[in-house]
Amino acid sequence: MSIATADHSTGPVDRAGKLVYGTLRRIPSWLLFVLVIAWSVPAGSLLLNSFRTRDAQRGSGWWVSFTEGGWTFANYTEVLSTDQTGGLSRALVNSFAIAIPATVIPVAIAAMAAYAFAWIPFKGREWLFIGFVSLLALPNQVALLPLLQLYAGGAHWSVPGTEFTLTLLPDLDLAGTAAAVWLTHTAFAMPFAVFLLHNYISSLPGELFEAARIDGAGHVTIFWRLVVPLSVPALAAFTIFQFLWTWNDYLVAITMIGANGEAWPATIRIASLAGEFGLREHVLSAGAFIQAGVPLLVFFGLQRFFVRGLLAGSVKS
Repeated sequence: MSIATADHSTGPVDRAGKLVYGTLRRIPSWLLFVLVIAWSVPAGSLLLNSFRTRDAQRGSGWWVSFTEGGWTFANYTEVLSTDQTGGLSRALVNSFAIAIPATVIPVAIAAMAAYAFAWIPFKGREWLFIGFVSLLALPNQVALLPLLQLYAGGAHWSVPGTEFTLTLLPDLDLAGTAAAVWLTHTAFAMPFAVFLLHNYISSLPGELFEAARIDGAGHVTIFWRLVVPLSVPALAAFTIFQFLWTWNDYLVAITMIGANGEAWPATIRIASLAGEFGLREHVLSAGAFIQAGVPLLVFFGLQRFFVRGLLAGSVKS
């Protein structure tokens, strides 16, 4: 009696789910292409407007440019200039100075840590891994101001009951510099990087490591000769994610750099391109496409590694 009731209660839900699933599977491919084109229209209109003058953008819609023409590279020239109206070329250099260290350092350290957690037995390994990965639950926004205070004045601890102050970290005067930004991104990326790479490295065949140890290879040799070549898909996948996160970041950069315009990355510079009272809003589209070009090149250049990284471990031989 209870089984029949359970089947009756879940039956309508199952039938509705199968109906929706079957309907979605019957959607023709051409309709999906239409949806992709419709989704691309706003980006395409922004691209066309980036080649139009300020008066043309304000006077007519982007579709008029197909008949009227009048396209120009003046917006891109103005954006990349080094004066107060643009300066995006310097900001792009600052973005590279932030994104490259913030990508390379966590990938390198996390790969070694993931190998240690996966294949090097030591006391307290499981608890240390749990504690390290549990940092994923800490919102990044909570740590921004404490880190800024750390970069600005160092870390000091006053011993209770005494006048003695212990300096845990000296004042490195990093506030307002690019180093403060990529150090912050490195710290925020480490828990996820270790978690992701550990899951992949721990799934590698143990027979390979046993054979390498029989041949006399140590952990350093095993890591560089076996783990790194076999983990290229996972390393590339995280590299793409981390580069995109750091390149497109605004919150961490504006918090750590503040008003130091010489160290602003492209995201902050683009936000200020419009100028006072929005008099230069016509250059925003050009700046946005210049800033977005680098992540697109990285993604399409490493796409095959990205796909392999997503599929890694999905099929067991």
